[in-house]
Amino acid sequence: MLEQILGVPLGHVIQWCYSLCGSYVLAIVLFTFLTKIILLPVSLWVHRTGIRMVELMPELFRLKIRYYGDKDTIAEETQALYKRKNYHPLASTVPMIVQIVLLLGVIDAVKALLGDTDHILNVVPAQSGGASLLMPLAAGAASLALTLAQNVLNPLQKEQSKAEQFSTGAVSVGISLFLGAFVSIGTCVYWIFSNLFSIPQQLLMDLIMPAKRYVDYRALEESRNELEGMEELGSKVSKEDRKREKADYKRFFSVANKHLVFYSEKSGFYQYYEDLIQELLDRSNVVIHYVTSDPADKIFDIAGRQPRIRPYYIGEKKLITLMMKMDADIVVMTTPDLENFHIKRSYVRKDIEYIFVNHGLGSVNTEYRTGALDHFDTIYLNNDQDLREIRAWEAAKGLPEKRLVEYGYPLMDRLLREYEKLPPRARDGGRKKIVIAPSWQPDNIMEGCIEQILDGLRGNGYELTVRPHPQYMRHHAADMKRLEEKYRDCPEEVRFDTGFSSFESVYGSDLLITDWSGVGWEFCFTACRPVLFIHTPMKIMNPEYQLIQIESFAERLRGRVGKDLYPERLDDIAGTAAELLASGEAYRAEIETIRRQERYNLGCAAQAGAADILEQLKKRQEAKKTKEGK
Repeated sequence: MLEQILGVPLGHVIQWCYSLCGSYVLAIVLFTFLTKIILLPVSLWVHRTGIRMVELMPELFRLKIRYYGDKDTIAEETQALYKRKNYHPLASTVPMIVQIVLLLGVIDAVKALLGDTDHILNVVPAQSGGASLLMPLAAGAASLALTLAQNVLNPLQKEQSKAEQFSTGAVSVGISLFLGAFVSIGTCVYWIFSNLFSIPQQLLMDLIMPAKRYVDYRALEESRNELEGMEELGSKVSKEDRKREKADYKRFFSVANKHLVFYSEKSGFYQYYEDLIQELLDRSNVVIHYVTSDPADKIFDIAGRQPRIRPYYIGEKKLITLMMKMDADIVVMTTPDLENFHIKRSYVRKDIEYIFVNHGLGSVNTEYRTGALDHFDTIYLNNDQDLREIRAWEAAKGLPEKRLVEYGYPLMDRLLREYEKLPPRARDGGRKKIVIAPSWQPDNIMEGCIEQILDGLRGNGYELTVRPHPQYMRHHAADMKRLEEKYRDCPEEVRFDTGFSSFESVYGSDLLITDWSGVGWEFCFTACRPVLFIHTPMKIMNPEYQLIQIESFAERLRGRVGKDLYPERLDDIAGTAAELLASGEAYRAEIETIRRQERYNLGCAAQAGAADILEQLKKRQEAKKTKEGK
């Protein structure tokens, strides 16, 4: 019935085309071309709908990151997003529906054009066989050509994964092969040219309505990379570690009444907990549950000597579920962005206190992502700068005030103790030692000016040590090898410390050169010696950092603990280094003053933190007893 309703008007059009061409084949081709023109407004609407979907992809990817592993919530939030943005997912099916409906009418129109003649265009390949079977192959080839072109040109299709593109193409080619076999050759000619004409039509639509006018491709790429990184979590875990993880996961939840949990991403983060944990062990009988995503974390060896530390290996992918089901009283983390990405607050217990412990000496406002600390209950502060920045951020964003604890930086206390153990010769006198310790942010001095620095300092009697960041070593191995080769013939003057194991190689130096690395502050506050800061572009993790109008820790103090040298003035580096070395004692008094002013609980930060945690646990126990008494 439908094919007849459509077939009559389409039959008039195709007859008109035949009257112009005098050829059945050319009439069908012309007719196909006219349908593309007539349906161009519909195609443009579908094109815009596809672009709309690409516009939404960054938000969709971040929904999947935010609720990773929670399929029901992802589905609910996705539907809410579509509704909020007035997007209809079924719109993508419109072209196929239009094509099928139109095809039904074309079948009837072609029959009307050809009548009962024995013209070859009336032949159905599946019935006739022979050379006519080339038509299904031609239809499949045209569909394949369109699919490959759409993978490059169509805004939505080119953002699909390779697997999705292959699946879409396979379905399209399969349908075309089927149609080519079971409809008349005349109808097959229409289908072939409909696919082929769709390629220049797509080019025209891209000119009329370019996707880049609407889509933030930078945000799209960033969000896609974040999601891919999330999906790759645990992909390289060995079979043995998976088995171990499964056992540790089960063991973690077999323990009832867990009071205190620490979480660490990698073994290196234990240094930020070490003194605090030791103080808790010394001052109480609390059992510490230590979750790590590093199967080689040193905590497993430490726990072998300390029975009140219970370690668990939970990879980052399994960690998502563990955190959602967390059932402890207090969780201590150095990992920011709670709730913002894959690590969530517990769905099981709403009264857990999440404590954030800073693992650096810089500003929380510039060195963490936007809102990175918003979902913690308590922040352990390094200094007044942290307090001012967090309170100003809360006020600017209308957030409830968190519990802020004057804590300090236990790692600094330990560095000071280790420094005092250095032999006098390592701390004073002898040939002047300069260590170059860059950060791992874009445009760091290893990437931009390390050779200019070394060449500018050589020949002045210094021992120069380059201590590259581990991430630089990992991602720029060839550049590092080339650099070492260049200075291979002058080992007495330039050496490379790539083992990162020698405390003396950094803290036994007379001068440290860095860009924005936190090691600069650890060095100057430990050794009370100046730092030469190379003013490469400052790394800002929070694009909204100017919202609170507070000068960052680094900007405020760099000029007081050393000198700031811009890359374009590196010709002066030898003179600047000499000036800083000559003024070492003058800087000492200033640095000691700043160290006292800029650190809470200098020398006893771990004690302050342990006292606070134990007090919070005590309050919880008292509240529980009171509740049970009622």
